[in-house]
Amino acid sequence: QQRPDTLWAGTGESNMRNSVSIGNGIYRSTDAGESWQLKGLEKSEHISRIVLHPKNPKILFAAVPGALWSDSEDRGLYKSEDGGETWTKSLYINAKTGCAEVLIDPNNPDIMYASTWEFRRTPYAFQSGGPGSALYKSKDGGVTWNKLTNGLPAPPFGRIAMTLAPTAPDNLFAIVETNNTALYISSDQGEHWKQQSSTNNVCARPFYFSTLVVDPKDPKRVYRPSYSLSISSDGAYSFIEPGYGSGGVHSDHHALWIDPNNTSHMYLGTDGGVYESKDKGNNFTFLTNLPVSQFYHVAIDQQEPYNIYGGLQDNGSWQGPSSKSGGIKNGDWLELFGGDGFWVIPDLNETDIVYAEYQGGNMARVNKRTHESQSIKPFQIAGEEKLRFNWNTPIVPSPTNPKRLYAGSQYLYLSHNQGRDWTKISKDLTTNDKKKQEQESSGGLTVDNSSAENHCTIFTIAESVLDSNTIYVGTDDGKLQKTSDQGKTWQDLAYAGAGIPAGTWVSSIEPSRYDKNVVYATFDNHSYGDHNTYLAVSRDGGLKWERIHNSDFTGYAHKIREDLKQKTLLFLGTEMGLFISTDGGKNWARYKSSFPEYACVRDLAIHPKTNDLIVATHGRGIYIVDDISTLRQLTPEIMGSNVVVMESRPVVVKSTGQMTNGFGQAGEFVGSNYTEDACITYYLKDRVNSGDVKVEIYDNTGKFLYDLPGTKRKGVNKVFWNMRMKPPKASNTGAGFDMGALMSPLVDPGEYRIKLRVDTMVYEGKLVLLEDPKSQHSAEDKAIQRKTAKELMGMVSQLNFSAQNIVKVKEGLNANIPKIKNSKDQKVLSTYENELEVIRKKMLATKESKGITGEEQLREKLSALYGGVCSYDGRPSGYQL
Repeated sequence: QQRPDTLWAGTGESNMRNSVSIGNGIYRSTDAGESWQLKGLEKSEHISRIVLHPKNPKILFAAVPGALWSDSEDRGLYKSEDGGETWTKSLYINAKTGCAEVLIDPNNPDIMYASTWEFRRTPYAFQSGGPGSALYKSKDGGVTWNKLTNGLPAPPFGRIAMTLAPTAPDNLFAIVETNNTALYISSDQGEHWKQQSSTNNVCARPFYFSTLVVDPKDPKRVYRPSYSLSISSDGAYSFIEPGYGSGGVHSDHHALWIDPNNTSHMYLGTDGGVYESKDKGNNFTFLTNLPVSQFYHVAIDQQEPYNIYGGLQDNGSWQGPSSKSGGIKNGDWLELFGGDGFWVIPDLNETDIVYAEYQGGNMARVNKRTHESQSIKPFQIAGEEKLRFNWNTPIVPSPTNPKRLYAGSQYLYLSHNQGRDWTKISKDLTTNDKKKQEQESSGGLTVDNSSAENHCTIFTIAESVLDSNTIYVGTDDGKLQKTSDQGKTWQDLAYAGAGIPAGTWVSSIEPSRYDKNVVYATFDNHSYGDHNTYLAVSRDGGLKWERIHNSDFTGYAHKIREDLKQKTLLFLGTEMGLFISTDGGKNWARYKSSFPEYACVRDLAIHPKTNDLIVATHGRGIYIVDDISTLRQLTPEIMGSNVVVMESRPVVVKSTGQMTNGFGQAGEFVGSNYTEDACITYYLKDRVNSGDVKVEIYDNTGKFLYDLPGTKRKGVNKVFWNMRMKPPKASNTGAGFDMGALMSPLVDPGEYRIKLRVDTMVYEGKLVLLEDPKSQHSAEDKAIQRKTAKELMGMVSQLNFSAQNIVKVKEGLNANIPKIKNSKDQKVLSTYENELEVIRKKMLATKESKGITGEEQLREKLSALYGGVCSYDGRPSGYQL
């Protein structure tokens, strides 16, 4: 309140699901969020709450639950007394127990409350609760702490969610996780507590739903976000759960902010996005301007424009266009399947069919046209062991035979008829460790087994594009195996010699499309507390592995992808970044061009026709990196050169605007389209610090057409040309806009020369423009359009030139008529000047206005005609001609 431009952000999700992402510390902004600085706690991994001292802005506390998957001493309640420059532990229990919540009395900041939480997740189980969990109070600003027990249940505790009433801070509310989780209230600063009856929603999944909020002005109005939103108006003695009409609010509520100045106004964060209420939570409006979807996988089809498919955490399976006129809006996405979405695979034989899957191997064949779906999950055969499906079960098409489909439990399955029948083509490919298969009691004090803890399962499947008999399979318990005969026999591939811990989760496999013996793989050991980036390559079919390492890598590895056309170009997606290598993995660079530096990259796809790189992020939606063909050209020779005009992708010549970016609804996020302009690309070894950079365009005869200002950045630079001729010179006389000077005809298809001028040096390249293969217009009609557009451009130029000449003559007359002594001559010249003005007013609008006059003279009519012809690639209409 004293420094409202200062903001604090703690990183790392703290609702401890198996899929939560880690953070890298606490950040501060002193300019209302325009820029941020890391201010410590880099090893905290998860920060659940930050509270500020109400009177001293330099004092703050950070509640750090800490590492989810391992012991860590970097957890507990931290305090800073110098605005985050240094931190000390205010409350610390042990390496297994962190601080889940902290409160500070706004009237007496010496009084504080904190809940500690002992927890641990493994790949196969979750344990919430233990002797470290407790509720504490401090009366000296966090110097010393005492346990609160009076009226609370007997330990052990799990997570304790708690809050206080800002206008009556003696009143506290806490949901205490035990074997019988319940709501407790206190009216004397936590000295005494009493259990209060409550609904199932209030007490649901206490490790996951950890928020309680009291109205900033009404101490009796209490909100509990959980599966849905529970609201009390009598101090938590009773709760209601309002209905939200047919639209509803997405389930699983995790965050609630109430405007302290207008407590009817609030924001609710759910697994489906952010909602806004203006009536105390009785009704909500979904906010459509935040692209925060959590994708697990991404797939593409071959349509034009192509579609993108992916599954979302707790939000089903979806399909959306890669581009669309007016931009890509929320309504352009089609929901295909429910549950937590993971894999979504289009059938390349039947455009109406996709395969989708939600948690635990629940997969279906979906007909997009009829909206029918049929379960295709392989079933256990009588007498055989129970099938184990991963939370994120793979369903993978063959790259060599579009009728072939793979799926995995502990066994590998193959279908040739769209999942109607499956053939088991492997033995159990996991360790089959029975100690890691006892999920029924997972959860600790509150049993919570959602199939996220299923273990000893197949996680990744990859068939070689060079040999359909060769299939690689990786499991979540560290097995990497290969068959060279379509599953008849299997070979265990040992990777531990590459410096990767045995038992590490195999997160992706990429057989090379250039060499049958080369295969890449990523390994993820974060579920044992190891966040190293493990990437390896084998050059002998998986017998020996070599780890690929780079000091710039951050985050555990999710996906390795080899380029479709350049064998030395590799892409790596990790929990904290996208990395690119142009030399086969020897050197790597973090990709940051209009892309978040620390985005969680879960999956990657490359489109074979458009050369786009499609990136699935877990929390920031889908990104498309348009046309990576430039990256394919970055050889050591080019990167060692000072300046290179790079080869540009051929571009179709057509009127732009077919894929324009529209407005959308107010506040709606609209995904941008690819550009239809020609892209001229060049490489600069170093930034240009002196002189100009300019791109000049010539036709194949050497005639100059156009010049464009260039960029001076180190590395790859792109300049865009709309493929139109230089527009007519604008007339600076008359009223209103000279619309004709804003337009010009398209150039003809063909080859064009590029000259890049960098200071005094000139570098040459070429650009190829193509006829539109989709055009419905005949060659004759297109020729007439181009001829007419050029003629009209000449007329616009002639009119503007004539208008300028008239103005010049008039200026000369007006300057010299007063100097002429002969009245007869004066009259003749004045008449001439008046006649010129009559002509000028017929040529162009002259009514001055700060708006649109609506006056139409020759220039306005000609401009409208000229624009109409230029904006259509076919034969002009009869009236235009």
